[in-house]
Amino acid sequence: MGTATGQVMASSLIMLPLVMMLDRPWTLPPPSLTAIGALIGVAAISTALAYVLYFRILATAGATNLLLVTFLIPISAILLGTFFLGESLLPRHFAGIALIGAGLAAIDGRLWRTVRTAIDHRKGTTSEQ
Repeated sequence: MGTATGQVMASSLIMLPLVMMLDRPWTLPPPSLTAIGALIGVAAISTALAYVLYFRILATAGATNLLLVTFLIPISAILLGTFFLGESLLPRHFAGIALIGAGLAAIDGRLWRTVRTAIDHRKGTTSEQ
């Protein structure tokens, strides 16, 4: 967690001079309370909470399983858009979700091991009769 905190702080400090030269924030109007609230929400929820979850999953599930979670981002984006923004789900969205699920199942390997075990068991039972 300390490494992630240091990384975000260092990158912010590195970007600060560039922001000051290009955007000149002192020339811009002050942000509204809504904009400040949105910034705090993005910083606290989307960044800080995401880092905490990321490192928790890394510690418990390992790096490979952690990276598999990234395949769920399009699915969560589609569902959040549907539930909160009123976007419609089209057949191609369901097809994409199914393909992502199939890809995750193929990468995971448990489904294939179960099928293989069932086939081997069936062959063993059939040949014994």
